[in-house]
Amino acid sequence: MKPFLKWAGGKRWLFTPEFIETLPQFDRYIEPFLGGGAGFLSLTPQNSIISDVNYNLISVYEVVRDNHEALVTTLAKHQERHSPEYYYTIRSKEYSCKVEKASQFIYLNRTCWNGLYRLNKKGKFNVPIGSKTKVLLPDDDFASISAILKNSSLRCCDFEETISEAQKGDLLFVDPPYTVAHNKNGFVKYNEKIFSWDDQVRLRDSIVQAVERGAALVLTNADHSSVRSLYEEVGIHASLERPSVISGSTKGRSKISELMVTA
Repeated sequence: MKPFLKWAGGKRWLFTPEFIETLPQFDRYIEPFLGGGAGFLSLTPQNSIISDVNYNLISVYEVVRDNHEALVTTLAKHQERHSPEYYYTIRSKEYSCKVEKASQFIYLNRTCWNGLYRLNKKGKFNVPIGSKTKVLLPDDDFASISAILKNSSLRCCDFEETISEAQKGDLLFVDPPYTVAHNKNGFVKYNEKIFSWDDQVRLRDSIVQAVERGAALVLTNADHSSVRSLYEEVGIHASLERPSVISGSTKGRSKISELMVTA
């Protein structure tokens, strides 16, 4: 299955059939930074814990799980009415209905500039309209995504809470915000808060404990000397090259490398 959201730092490029074949067998899949869910949707695990600290994001997944038919109906209405004026009208609205709020989230994600999720200091989505006009896509399969989500424990919480449950038989896939100055990306804002270096250290400590309990690990992070040093005694390190696709400029879309740690 493919992600229904475009997400900065998404790992759809990583989860190729060839890469999936290299993963160890597991009884349960755990992903504490869900985002667009490329790993989860590529593997379609029958038993999983998936989480993110972004409440609005997790709420969207809950609606896909529980009420995908109503969601598709509202998305169809957005597609019919889409225009620059309509986009900014919907962007400014605050919905109390969970389905309408999830539909707003997906509509904005699919029609905003580069699918970027960005909030201002007041917590309001402020990304301008982009060039895409399709709200419903030919390969959307919300019904199948809903079915696989029903087998998952879906949570809104800090990564440490989720990782603390990882144990032998689990595959832990960790793809945090990258927080070092790497290839001029600078520090990454994660929702309204900065994912700090202290959070990176706290994440490393949580991962070390999970690996000691027997969990298998796949971690992606910035391919930077400070991050490599942080994980110096954890697993096997490899550099992965990928295109940068979130930048609006051609120069910003050059090849960059990421660090992968497996254990």
